[in-house]
Amino acid sequence: MAKALCPGSFDPPTNGHIDVIERTARWFDGVVVAVVANPSKEAVFSLAERTEMLSEALEHIDNVSIESFDGLLVDFARERGVGVIVKGLRAVSDFEYELQMAQMNAALSPGLDTMFVTANPSWAFLSSSLVKQVARYGGSVDGLVPPVVSKALVERFSR
Repeated sequence: MAKALCPGSFDPPTNGHIDVIERTARWFDGVVVAVVANPSKEAVFSLAERTEMLSEALEHIDNVSIESFDGLLVDFARERGVGVIVKGLRAVSDFEYELQMAQMNAALSPGLDTMFVTANPSWAFLSSSLVKQVARYGGSVDGLVPPVVSKALVERFSR
């Protein structure tokens, strides 16, 4: 059974993230969505909240599971028997960073491959940072994120 790993901070999950995961699920028997605890970023939502939002947003896909983790991605992949990491790319700037990460992961775990999926043009402009900025100032993010995420953002920033 070929399994892929789609890692990210998903703070919050966007429709761009969902699109990449849906497309990955068409090509692999199983997809593990790995919600990363990123100590270099101050998260708006906890790991548990992000995991729950993704679970609801992806419940329509049978071959997807969602887990959270802290540590090296290569260790997480090895523990789950995953041989491929799939990353979405929006722009050339994403590629430069993701290529460096892919090469580091390959050095740490030979045989662990990284595949890149280009963003659907409808979502190429979209980032979690932009969504948070719009929501923080009371703008609507409907249509940019799954409904569960939109609701959570309104609740978080209306405080």
